[in-house]
Amino acid sequence: MAEKSIVFFDIDGTLLDHDKKLPVTAKKSIENLKEKGHEVAIATGRAPFMFADLREELEINTFVSYNGQYVVLNGRVLYKNPLDQQALHTLTELAVSNNHPIVYMDHEDMKANVAHHDYIVESIDSLKIGHFPSHDPLYHQEREIYQSLLFLKDKEEAIYEEQYKKFDFIRWHPLSVDVIPAGGSKAIGIEIITRELGIAKENQYAFGDGLNDIEMLSQITNSVAMGNAHDKAKEAARYITNDVDEDGILHGLKLVGLLK
Repeated sequence: MAEKSIVFFDIDGTLLDHDKKLPVTAKKSIENLKEKGHEVAIATGRAPFMFADLREELEINTFVSYNGQYVVLNGRVLYKNPLDQQALHTLTELAVSNNHPIVYMDHEDMKANVAHHDYIVESIDSLKIGHFPSHDPLYHQEREIYQSLLFLKDKEEAIYEEQYKKFDFIRWHPLSVDVIPAGGSKAIGIEIITRELGIAKENQYAFGDGLNDIEMLSQITNSVAMGNAHDKAKEAARYITNDVDEDGILHGLKLVGLLK
C-alpha cells in the first residue's frame, strides 16, 4: 500500500448536504478510505457535542472542532485553546448594551445569556442538530469557553472587531458570527494532529466549503473545495470538486487519486 495519508473533512456543506444529510456515496467513500489504511478526521466549526452522532456513524475518533480550538486524536484531547475570560466578560457587557445575544460553548454544552431571541432560534435551527442552548447568563464564568456565538446582522460585528483584538469574528449565518481566539483556525488543529502522527504534508488532504475553511484549504497541500463552496474557499483550494449533492466527496477523492 502507498504511504498512509490523512483526510480532513468539514461537515456542513461538505460531508453533510444542503438538507444536513450524509450522502450514501460520502459514507461509502470514507469506508473505502479506511479500508485502504488511510486516517480520516473531521475539521469543523461545530462543537464536539454537535456531531457526536456523525462521528459514531462514520467511526471517526479524530477531529478538529471549534475551528481549531479543541483538538482530539483517537479519543484523546490533544490541544485546547479557550477564549480569554476577561475579554469575553467585557464583550458580553457591550453585547448586552447593544441587544446582541451571546451563546457560550464549551466541549460539553452551550448556554445563552438570554432566555429567548429570534436570531438565536433562526440561526441554531438552520444547523438541524436537535440541540438548543438553554438559558444560563453565567455559563462563561469559571469554565473554559472555546467559542461563542454572537448574534447580529451583517457588518454589525465591526464594533467588536475594532475593540476585541484577542478574538476573531467569522460569520457563519446572516444573523450570527463565531467568536474564536485570534489567529485560531482549523489549519492549526490539523498541524497539531499531523505532527503528532508524523504524516508528511504531501500526504495531507482537506475538503471544505466555507469561509472558516480558507486557512485550511490554503495551507494543506492537497486541498479540495466543494462545488457549492464560497468563492473565496474555491480560490484557496488546489482542486474543486462537484457540489455536495452531486457526489462531491467521491468525485474529489478520485480527483486527488485516493480512490479509483
